[in-house]
Amino acid sequence: MRTFDFSPFSRSTIGFESVFDQLNNLQRPENGNGYPHYDIVRTGEDAFRILLAVAGFSPNEVNITAQQNLLTVNGQKAQNGDHPQYLYQGIAFGSFERRFDLADHIEVEGASFENGLLQIDLVRRIPEAMKPRRIEINSTVTPQPKGKQSQKAA
Repeated sequence: MRTFDFSPFSRSTIGFESVFDQLNNLQRPENGNGYPHYDIVRTGEDAFRILLAVAGFSPNEVNITAQQNLLTVNGQKAQNGDHPQYLYQGIAFGSFERRFDLADHIEVEGASFENGLLQIDLVRRIPEAMKPRRIEINSTVTPQPKGKQSQKAA
């Protein structure tokens, strides 16, 4: 595996170590089988949707966990006593875990389940304190005391 040297950037940045680690970890495969398949769609300027193909799972067999900068979706098939005898099993019903790294200020807005697709809606909400704001410049000039005159005038 190849890693990049971000030391030239670290000389002039503070607190970006996790970003550099994430860039190095992008090359690491998540899991070998790529299951379940998913799409990521931009639905607005600051809105996104993750679509996961989880055919065969019911909503109560899928868990979504959101924590700071990480979204985890995992599924565990409920075990029942009746196990059919498969002649061929091409539909994956095994348990899965899929992780998504989220940027700062990305929040899960909601999730829905329809026709075997799990839809997770995300939105970027930047706090007001972090949005750019215009700073007024005071143009008041400090007056000199009346009793003192500049030495050039004398």
